[in-house]
Amino acid sequence: MTSGSETGDVTGTKDKDYNLIWFTEACLSNALRLETYVQDAERDGDNELADLFRRAQAESRKGAEQGKQLLAGRLRG
Repeated sequence: MTSGSETGDVTGTKDKDYNLIWFTEACLSNALRLETYVQDAERDGDNELADLFRRAQAESRKGAEQGKQLLAGRLRG
């Protein structure tokens, strides 16, 4: 094993599986954070910015759902 190339020896989880778990969590966290950004923009009356954050939030939710579906199938299999 070369330095910086973890392949599951340390975590017990293959890189691709770890990456999928990380991706799903990152999407979920992003959706939560963007809710705050939407509220901040709305409070300041900036509907254009709030709409941008809502669209980004919808994409984060979509990514999270896709990640969860893939994870569920792999955990069953």
